[in-house]
Amino acid sequence: MGEKSENILKDFYIPNYILVAGSGVRNASNIPAFPLIVFINSKSGGQLGGELLVTYRALLNKKQVFDLGDSAPDKVLRQIYTNLQTLKYNGDTVASAIESRLRIIVAGGDGTASWLLGVVSDLKLPKPPPIATVPLGTGNNLPYSFGWGKKNPGTDPKSVISFLEQVRTAKEMKIDSWHIIMRMKAPKQGSCDPIAPLELPHSLHAFHRVSETDVLNMEGHHTYRGGFWNYFSMGMDAQVSYAFHSERKLHPEKFKNQLVNQSTYLKLAGTQGWFCASLFHPSSRNIAQLTNVKVMRRQGHWEELLIPRSIRSIVCLNLPSFSGGLNPWGNPNRRKQCHRDLTAPYIDDGLIEIVGFRNAWHGLVLLAPSGHGTRLAQASRVRFEFHKGAADHTFMRIDGEPWKQPLPVDDDTVIVEISHFGQVSMLATPSCQSKSVYDPASPVGYPDGEDDTNDDELSEDWEERRKLGAADTFKFPDGFDIAHLS
Repeated sequence: MGEKSENILKDFYIPNYILVAGSGVRNASNIPAFPLIVFINSKSGGQLGGELLVTYRALLNKKQVFDLGDSAPDKVLRQIYTNLQTLKYNGDTVASAIESRLRIIVAGGDGTASWLLGVVSDLKLPKPPPIATVPLGTGNNLPYSFGWGKKNPGTDPKSVISFLEQVRTAKEMKIDSWHIIMRMKAPKQGSCDPIAPLELPHSLHAFHRVSETDVLNMEGHHTYRGGFWNYFSMGMDAQVSYAFHSERKLHPEKFKNQLVNQSTYLKLAGTQGWFCASLFHPSSRNIAQLTNVKVMRRQGHWEELLIPRSIRSIVCLNLPSFSGGLNPWGNPNRRKQCHRDLTAPYIDDGLIEIVGFRNAWHGLVLLAPSGHGTRLAQASRVRFEFHKGAADHTFMRIDGEPWKQPLPVDDDTVIVEISHFGQVSMLATPSCQSKSVYDPASPVGYPDGEDDTNDDELSEDWEERRKLGAADTFKFPDGFDIAHLS
């Protein structure tokens, strides 16, 4: 490495004694300008995660680079912040500077990145560090939303140093986080859990079954809680994703390349009937037939949301990136803002965008500059109520992780409720796709005529929603492969 590269790396290097419990105060010769903690899913991106781990450990202090297959991020961060607080109390100025400047890099798929976001949210750190994401997954919606790209990166030292230079100049942005609760009646026999080969998502926002002493628990029911940052979707798109993840779990050797993965995904979309939904997908499984949807636009006021009968997939979207970088909401023109009370998709306005799709062909309109799905609503809370009826199951997906969800077989109801939880800090490059409601440069809408018209559109106790379930309670189930988080 040249002198320039070595000087860059000094900005990120954390001294050993900061990372080791029980260390005493020392006079360090260098106070890093942008101290980093790096988390890498070594099983993401085929072999890329493992290669990236080797490179980061060669360039930085090995003790500041963690393999998520070996180290739980909540335990790592809790220990580091305990060290920092102890050293600060004893007068260590380096520890104080590191705590105020600390940044996190997480390398993996959207599930891995979301896991880290949930851990940071749950730990309630003194100054939560902003997070940069390295795209090592198939869709990479989170990295793309903040300007980090959607293609798997290079793993050589030059590529990593180039990425670190971007981290050094990146700006902080707040992002809304969303709490999700799912409640269903406990069956008299058998299990209510989703059907093999996939279980409920096990990333940071893993649905965590609450204990009997939790305030959210309801006698005679199973209640799950979790969180997400990008999207919750239901219907045909989640069914295709489930088929893809199931195939990858059965034949992991076939999914070592991002382009191959994307090609396989498209083939499965065809075989699952997403392009010819009217032939392969019974109308009884259309969203309007499966569930009643309610939204809260004003605090304390629920209202029914009309879902067109042709809608086969519904997406509750927080970021302007879905299915590898597409923006289903688009930018409503001034007329629609005025008459339908629609706004641009800001990531920090406390509102989630609800979009519907008829089939994959409908989704292809997103490839047009002003294309979008069927805009249904913007709301601070969304509630799905599934009753006994048209189907015995449906498919759901959170931030890229799908599962097969059983629906009621008796007179009970399955409830899924989404509500605003809080915010976390991300790091964004100048090519960031996300817009802040507080940024004067963010567009408030397109002039009349630039928006595709698409004529078929149509306070609870905070303590009850205090956790996403990522930290403290998080653990992988026996036999779970961390590669699924890619």
